[in-house]
Amino acid sequence: MKTIVAFGLAALITSSAATNAYSGEQNVTLNVASTFPGNMPVLGSVSRGLPEKVLRASGGEIVLKFHEPGALVPGADTVKAVASGQVSAAWAGAGWLAGEDSAFNMFSSVPFGPGIGEYLAWMYRGGGLEMAREMFHKRDVHNIPCGLIPPEASGWFQKEIKSLDDLKGLRMRFFGLGAKVMQKLGVETKQLPPGEILQALKSGVIDATEFSLPAMDRPLGFHTVAKFYYFPGWHQQATFFDLYINKKVWDSLPDRHKAIIELACGDTMRDMIAEGEATQWAAMKEMQAEGVRLKRWPAEILVAFDGAWKEVVAEESAKNPNFKRVHQSYSEFRDNYAIWRHFNYLQ
Repeated sequence: MKTIVAFGLAALITSSAATNAYSGEQNVTLNVASTFPGNMPVLGSVSRGLPEKVLRASGGEIVLKFHEPGALVPGADTVKAVASGQVSAAWAGAGWLAGEDSAFNMFSSVPFGPGIGEYLAWMYRGGGLEMAREMFHKRDVHNIPCGLIPPEASGWFQKEIKSLDDLKGLRMRFFGLGAKVMQKLGVETKQLPPGEILQALKSGVIDATEFSLPAMDRPLGFHTVAKFYYFPGWHQQATFFDLYINKKVWDSLPDRHKAIIELACGDTMRDMIAEGEATQWAAMKEMQAEGVRLKRWPAEILVAFDGAWKEVVAEESAKNPNFKRVHQSYSEFRDNYAIWRHFNYLQ
């Protein structure tokens, strides 16, 4: 890389004075603004292994420097900061840009959507990644899938939810397209970054919340305020997370550096899937011992969620051509995949 791309005070990409002896390429440091704290299980802990993978594979030529939420920009604004050029890179999910276009949600998680294998298949072999890249590139962001987690929990409530009437009027932290479903059922939703949720619960700003996997929810302390913990995570059966790099910065990198980052992200995704699946039962048992009541949604409430989701799809498709296009690709892939799912997976 012969020139250094700079964006104001943020110093997006820096180069050391030393150059690689055999390639003539200057060493590169990318500052990464994270939406999730490093001490958070799975999303934080596994992602913080990414810099070490990149450093080892590059022989020290590439440094990814993770910064905690709020250190560079607010946790909820990391992807926007990459788009504007305020920071060079971010660790987040596509849904954090959904305020600009609801179709971004489709590349993060989908209510009543596929499990890990099917979601990976659509993203990498069904056209999902190509559509995501098209949308992100228009905003000067290059996205690299870098993490994937199993089904999330469905939410924390301070009282048992026995009917749909019990949901009406609740103020709840909820992420992505699932929030639109809950709104259909009379819930007032807010999207809050993880570090703000517990205080919002304690102060009464919200009455309930969902966030993620049990192993990730437990350290955040939601169980100290709400004791009813609902499953299954109909709203996020699998969730992608990405490494986002400002496109001008990405384009300036040598192809070998790009390949190293992509390979390290693939390896990190494997680690995250394994960690996500391996650590939930222990957290659930610990919370049960602390008085948490694990609950499954009654069939009639799940049916209502699904019906509301279908309404959301129709409405979003009618008003947003991007959403309609992406959802159509996703739906056609799932329709074709169904014969494989039906005949070769245990029901």
